[in-house]
Amino acid sequence: MTNDPVRWLYGLQSHGVKLGLDGIRSLLELLDRPELAFPSVLVGGTNGKGSVAAMLDAMLAASGRRTGLYTSPHLVRPNERIRIAGADVADPELHHALEVVRAACALGLAEGRLATHPSFFEVMTAAALGAFRDSGVEVAVLEVGLGGRLDATNATEPAVSSIVTVSLDHVETLGTTLEAIAFEKAGIVRSGRPLVSGVVQHEAVAVIRARCDALGAKFVDARATPLPSGVRLALDGDHQRGNARVAAATFEELTRAAGREPDPSAIRHGLESARWPGRLQWIPGAPSILLDGAHNAAGAEALAAHLALRGGPKPVLLVAAMTDKDLAGILGPLAPYVASVVATKPAVLRAADSVAVADAARELGLSAVSEAEPARALQEARALAGPAGLVLVAGSLYLVGAVTAALQGAVSPGPVSM
Repeated sequence: MTNDPVRWLYGLQSHGVKLGLDGIRSLLELLDRPELAFPSVLVGGTNGKGSVAAMLDAMLAASGRRTGLYTSPHLVRPNERIRIAGADVADPELHHALEVVRAACALGLAEGRLATHPSFFEVMTAAALGAFRDSGVEVAVLEVGLGGRLDATNATEPAVSSIVTVSLDHVETLGTTLEAIAFEKAGIVRSGRPLVSGVVQHEAVAVIRARCDALGAKFVDARATPLPSGVRLALDGDHQRGNARVAAATFEELTRAAGREPDPSAIRHGLESARWPGRLQWIPGAPSILLDGAHNAAGAEALAAHLALRGGPKPVLLVAAMTDKDLAGILGPLAPYVASVVATKPAVLRAADSVAVADAARELGLSAVSEAEPARALQEARALAGPAGLVLVAGSLYLVGAVTAALQGAVSPGPVSM
């Protein structure tokens, strides 16, 4: 067994993705229930949940609260998943949190209190909650990993829950219809506590409303929430206005649940200061680079809308995708707005072969080349774009992470796909 807690964490990927709450609840019991040390918010949804979580964290910080923010996946280092008071958790604190969880895992397995070894995501979730307790956060914002009902974050007891969007993604796990996926997302609703929704499809809204009615939970339609006049969102893209409404409505409900009136200036400041790397993130250069984590059809459509409004010369698309994603659904909306394609393959087990991605682009009439190694693929894309051009990186957050690491000259602890 390695002494390096991060290497130990990465080794847990061999346990795969585990959906279900029994294991994480047992692990949290072994850790003396860190999730009860502070109020929390659960933010779920197909797309936009990370952006909403980041905006909400910034609003809470602007209102004077010491915050914890838990998100996934990370781009380069696992520290990014745990933010405390606006900063990524430092190595010593992360290592300590992981060591505490590792000891709890060993004890739980030895005493029969854990039926199986916790997964990467279960351990990371428990470590985040422990780090938040140790650092004295006053409120935590938790981004759901996958679905909601059976996700490890759902072992907490949120004061408010939010569902940002519902669209077809992870269909092999969550279901093949909007209704089925909405049912899984609605698993984060709590009895008698508010649920904030930014969902637009009536069939999905009906499922979420029915769950709220069954539990006596207040249903809040964030689409009716006004934004501060003249506010300039820190996060780019028209779709972020809908996300901003969900974040603002969630902030208002959480503040009122704590017996206070929400401060409009905190909402404004949060929307104007939130940071969420890898989502329409512009990196100036020759050529410039635009990073976006769009990895499903809905995300690609939002990115395509942004490109349509932007105008100018078409970018070179540096793209990768996971084998469980709708490749045509990702490439199709982007095809009219890109000049050519460089396909690559991040170092994660689920990544699709770069040749297959390039072939899919050619079927849409695009000129495409394949370069499996992301750093070399970035060099190829930059050369094709030329000094005055633009490279668009999209299709997978794991690719965005690999490109970010290459640009920073950073060394990632290793591939991760959960």
